[in-house]
Amino acid sequence: MRRKEKLKSFFTVPVMASMAVLAGVLVLAIFAGVISPHDPNALDVSKILQNPSSEFLLGTDKSGRDLFSRLIFGARSTMFSAICVVALSAVIGIPVGMAAGYFRGFADKVIMRVCDIVLSFPSLLLAFVLVAAFGRGIENVIIALGILYVPMLAKLTRSLVLVESGKVYVEAAHSIGFSDGHIMLREIFPNIVSTVVIQLMLDVGYAILDLSAMSFLGLGVQPPTADWGAMLEEGRILITSSPVVAHAHGYVIV
Repeated sequence: MRRKEKLKSFFTVPVMASMAVLAGVLVLAIFAGVISPHDPNALDVSKILQNPSSEFLLGTDKSGRDLFSRLIFGARSTMFSAICVVALSAVIGIPVGMAAGYFRGFADKVIMRVCDIVLSFPSLLLAFVLVAAFGRGIENVIIALGILYVPMLAKLTRSLVLVESGKVYVEAAHSIGFSDGHIMLREIFPNIVSTVVIQLMLDVGYAILDLSAMSFLGLGVQPPTADWGAMLEEGRILITSSPVVAHAHGYVIV
């Protein structure tokens, strides 16, 4: 009964709306090859910086490439990278947070102090340092951001486990003789999963912003691959002469 109430509280209007938006972007990313009317990397110098029309819905960029097609294909690289960042942080952060909140003690203190140290620095600044150490490229950016997202997720998971571990059903599981692994995975985790999933969906949005910032600065996806951040940087110098080149991708990112 308790788990049913948790699941019911999960399917709220804000959560469903967020899931619908993410699902829509995922559909664009998955079926980009079918939806896009043009090759996103096809150059045509005779059609440079054209205004929006029936042929080019958002116009063309400085190389004559269709902006609408590149916007759709950019969703593929951006969303895939954001999901990889969140997945990496979840694989590390959730188990670490659960262990810290359940076992407590010295390990909990060490883990939380490390998380506090990481969170005390601006995330993008640390990302720049890690990418400088690993080298440019979207793979290294994903690893860097994935690591930086771990502390917040670990602290959230720990706080949820601390609340749940003091409740009667956990004490009953202990008295029956269930193992710690069983209690954490089968008893506690189902009761915190809704909050964790909501945080992960929020992290996808943050990851899109951070990935776009890294690509905007030339540290992420490299040309000519379509990516929202890289395309925003390409349109920056044309914002006065052809605003749609920059505005279209900026609106999508926001």
